[in-house]
Amino acid sequence: MNQLHIVTGAGPVGSAVATQLAALGHDVRLLTRSGSGPDHPLIERRKVDVSDEGQVAEAFRGGVAVHHCIHGSAYSAAAWRAELPGAEQIVLRAAGELGAVVVFPESLYSYGAVDGPMTEDTPRNATIGKLGVRADLLRAREASATPTVSVAASDFYGPLVRNSHAGERMVPTILAGRTMRVVGGLDQRHSFTYVPDLAAAMIRAAATPELWNSVLHAPTAPAVTQRELIAAFAAAAGVAVPKSSAIPVWVLKAGGAFSTDLRELAETSYQFTGPFVLDSAASEQKLGLTATPLEVGAKETVAWWRAQAPTVAG
Repeated sequence: MNQLHIVTGAGPVGSAVATQLAALGHDVRLLTRSGSGPDHPLIERRKVDVSDEGQVAEAFRGGVAVHHCIHGSAYSAAAWRAELPGAEQIVLRAAGELGAVVVFPESLYSYGAVDGPMTEDTPRNATIGKLGVRADLLRAREASATPTVSVAASDFYGPLVRNSHAGERMVPTILAGRTMRVVGGLDQRHSFTYVPDLAAAMIRAAATPELWNSVLHAPTAPAVTQRELIAAFAAAAGVAVPKSSAIPVWVLKAGGAFSTDLRELAETSYQFTGPFVLDSAASEQKLGLTATPLEVGAKETVAWWRAQAPTVAG
């Protein structure tokens, strides 16, 4: 049955959600400050500031579900704390007036540094920096009278993904045959989530009321090392595996004295100095979904990057 879904944000996640919903035959109202987003006859793009309660209430009218996919203006705890909690409360109130569920893409930051794989039952007790902001957001959603689902994912890869360890820092470098440098270590197991799998999980969760008011994990393929991920992209591209090296965490921490970006990156560097594994088995069973195999996701990712920059086709 055709329904109206609201999507806020047109980054990789918001665009993937909007496109998948349209492919299922649903009407989509995509809200961004710029009016950007994918072009599809079922996707209506509107210029809306989600920090403006009046604009949000008007734009949400008729929606059965809200997929809230905005991110902060900067990768910092200060920007996140200043911008995200207030916007989420506006979205939750407006959706609650309609009886609509709000589905959020979520990171693994709220778990903090843990020993062993992260499951849906792992405590979300992080308190400092960006990690603490994410934990606070999850607690606020839990306290809201509006039904919510948070779908947590690990580092992104896939079409449209640029600002990511497995995005513009990695794939174009491999295609161009340049030396690849990664954060932390080359041989620690790390989970990478294919963004279309996250989008599919969010859509399924919105349509499944028994999953509301819960935290789920996006279907995520078995963890690999960064060395293995590099090899998978090279195989998908049909190019030689490039020389690779790791940037020690102490370099990021030292550089953080002079660079805000390096300081913020260093805060989450623990994710690459030891195993960082997302266990999505329980959520996959609840959602009735499975993760895209890495070799399939890698091929789609390489194809997208080659379409953006044919000169680095390799």
